[in-house]
Amino acid sequence: MGYEELFPENDKSGWHANAAKRFASPFVDNFHDRIDVDPIILSNAAVQCGFTIRDFYEKPELGIHCVGYISELFDLLPVTHWFFSLPWVRELGVTLEYKDTLPPVSTGPIMQVADIENLEIISKEDLLKGSTVPLFYNMYDYVAKNLGHTLVPISYGFDICGAGSELIGVEEFIMATFTEQDLAHKLVDTYVGTAINGAELMADKYGFAMLIVGSVLANNDIFADEQIEEFSAKKMGFYVDQCFRRGAGPQIFYHMCGNQETSYKVFKRNLVWSPFTVTHIGYMGQKEFPSDILKQEFQDVSTCMGSVDTKLMINANPKKVYEHAKDSLLKGRDAKKGFILGTSCETPPYTIPGNLLALTRAARDFGTYGTW
Repeated sequence: MGYEELFPENDKSGWHANAAKRFASPFVDNFHDRIDVDPIILSNAAVQCGFTIRDFYEKPELGIHCVGYISELFDLLPVTHWFFSLPWVRELGVTLEYKDTLPPVSTGPIMQVADIENLEIISKEDLLKGSTVPLFYNMYDYVAKNLGHTLVPISYGFDICGAGSELIGVEEFIMATFTEQDLAHKLVDTYVGTAINGAELMADKYGFAMLIVGSVLANNDIFADEQIEEFSAKKMGFYVDQCFRRGAGPQIFYHMCGNQETSYKVFKRNLVWSPFTVTHIGYMGQKEFPSDILKQEFQDVSTCMGSVDTKLMINANPKKVYEHAKDSLLKGRDAKKGFILGTSCETPPYTIPGNLLALTRAARDFGTYGTW
């Protein structure tokens, strides 16, 4: 039995047709219905369908089908996505371990800082023989066959700065950015080059590949703005530029995770922008990144995605989620290139369904175009 036999078909003519118009509206300057809601739903979709967090990551086809099904339940995005934070590291030699309550995690560093000199970017030919590209090919072929109305092939340069650090360990990498900067740059550049080749392979097969690019380790709790610019923002800009030159894009989702209290200023001058760009920043200090500041900084170049604190999504208080969503919407809903309501990072696996409804309800109440 295939996973598709576990789910009824989406309502294509009703929910999906309307959601697709809503999804496209910021990019075509023809606002439809209301502001979209994207709580970055991943393993929570599997949990809500009766499966486990581990099921979501070990069985990508099942996981992405759960995302498509739960998106209809809460009137979310009309497209499907599935990912974790460490793509491409296996091709560089890192072993990932599946966990019952977490995404796949590295089993530990595989080299010393001095060994970075011997690193090489993984070629397209070798990526085809690895695990990541075949995984995505199989998954998106499954989506094309069974959920074709939700298909958006995606390539990930997620956590440009942090993912490659798994090769030597995060602590050693942080130290290297101070004491062995040339080697730290080479480590990140090797990961970036490998991810670029991966994006090209996705574009070779599907004709395009949306790019999801993140800055996670590079945040103000760990690095100063200058380091975030050098080891994250500039690398993200290079990654997108090269991916575009090789046929990937043009849609981009920039996700700056964690505390970007002052570093948010370095991204605008270093990133590459297309008419189909969404910018999302998680936190300013310990609070959600303010939507009015996000709008002020990025509305000229990007659709803005505001946040509700992810921690609230497991708090048994839907009204509080609703009020935070309202605040985010009121501050950002009139952004020039459109606005999306999201959560500060991935929706926690055990997010309370009532809190997801609170997001959609707030978008209906305070994100309806033309009634402000």
